[in-house]
Amino acid sequence: MDCVVTGGAGFIASNLVDALVARGDRVTVIDNLSSGKRSNLDGAVARGAELKVADVSDGPAVAEIFEAVRPEIVFHHAAQIDVRYSVESPVGDATVNVIGTLTLLEAARQVGARRFVFASTGGGLYGDADVLPTPEDHPIRSLAPYGQGKYAAEGYCELYERLHGLPTVSLRYGNVYGPRQDVHGEAGVVAIFCGHLIERRRPTVFGDGRQTRDWVEVSDVVRANLLAAASEVTGPINIAQGRETSVLELLDALNDVSDRGPMPAPRFEAERLGEVRRSCLDVTRAKRELGWEARVELRDGLRRILADL
Repeated sequence: MDCVVTGGAGFIASNLVDALVARGDRVTVIDNLSSGKRSNLDGAVARGAELKVADVSDGPAVAEIFEAVRPEIVFHHAAQIDVRYSVESPVGDATVNVIGTLTLLEAARQVGARRFVFASTGGGLYGDADVLPTPEDHPIRSLAPYGQGKYAAEGYCELYERLHGLPTVSLRYGNVYGPRQDVHGEAGVVAIFCGHLIERRRPTVFGDGRQTRDWVEVSDVVRANLLAAASEVTGPINIAQGRETSVLELLDALNDVSDRGPMPAPRFEAERLGEVRRSCLDVTRAKRELGWEARVELRDGLRRILADL
């Protein structure tokens, strides 16, 4: 099967590329390498995957790649993921996350792609939700342009299904963590804390640390993508553990599984604009319609990261 994976040199999508190559698919990666790493694709490229260095908002470049590859399945993971950047530069955020998605949808339509799998966000869409765990039909109350942009992109996905008959599914991720996440990046607190643990540096907690997230390990997310691509399910689907864990509980879990001793006590700073207080996703639809549920428990996932560092 011919597949295109955008953002394929990044943390989540490079793990997906590995899984696709392992099962024998022909994979073309589109990535501008602004945050992705070529090294994440070394194994996949050695086994036949191809990297095209291009920006997803560059219509002519994307169209040329799609015309050459004519993919059956498109996995769209390329994104601007920094919530703080989206608050500071909403136009820059939308250029990547909205215009980039629309560019890919149009290219997929033009070549007759069979399915479009979009990597969306859960907590970033629902904001401070009234219902926890939060189902897909909860009102959208984004607290930052990042979430609003992802919601707009979901809307375009559903429009292309109604207007052009292109089946699309939007996977609303919880907070994804796992191997290859950048320990010195701007997003991904699990990886950042792991880096502090390894380097014996004092971590920073924004707010009181009691804010919660719904962490899900990357191998579970990859499996959700494969199931979504093979299914006929459309619309939004939450992909998460379905469990709240506070930032302070995350620190405790890391210290529990570390064989390097506990990290230094955290310093506390003011809450950051645009971040939700509590996040936990209802994964009932994923279980019912994809046959998916998370398998990796948080402490086991943390052990995997530390073993990889």
